[in-house]
Amino acid sequence: MIRINLLPHREEKRRARSRQFYALVGLVVVLGAAIWLLGFTVLNGYLNGQQATNDFLKSQIASLDKEIDEIKKLKEQTEALLARKQVIESLQANRAETVHLFNELARQMPTGIYLKSVKQSARMITLNGYSQSSARVSTLMRNLDETQLLEKPDLVEIKAATVDKRRVSEFTLNVKLEERTGEAGTASGKNAESTKGGKP
Repeated sequence: MIRINLLPHREEKRRARSRQFYALVGLVVVLGAAIWLLGFTVLNGYLNGQQATNDFLKSQIASLDKEIDEIKKLKEQTEALLARKQVIESLQANRAETVHLFNELARQMPTGIYLKSVKQSARMITLNGYSQSSARVSTLMRNLDETQLLEKPDLVEIKAATVDKRRVSEFTLNVKLEERTGEAGTASGKNAESTKGGKP
């Protein structure tokens, strides 16, 4: 016997394919939404991690800036202390040098000469005084030139003057302090000077 299907099978197939299509579209949409959500979560995690790293780096940079400022302040204080120390050492050296200078001047001063002023500018010493004769000034210059503390005496001026109704020669001369290498040099200079003898 021949069976005839009178139901609209094409319409049923069409509806079935339509349902499958919509189900597939829905699945694709859900899958796409899941992928987007996963990607968003991952990227957001990366961004949050990077932001946390940036914040940490900023805080560390700010801390380092503070430490650098403190180091700069400490460096400035250290330089100021070193400069103060150098000034103190220079003053101490100059004080000892001044004592040596006056001792040497007293030792090398010929008879018949007396000083009325001694001025120092850096390494230059200016002597101003009176002498009984110009020959004694020459003797003084030779004496100063032979010391280890002084060098290059230079007569600036010599002229006749009257002191206590006596005719004398008023003179002005410059002499340089030799550069000292240290206390050892000073001590050896003093020993060498002491062997020269006193006044000529």
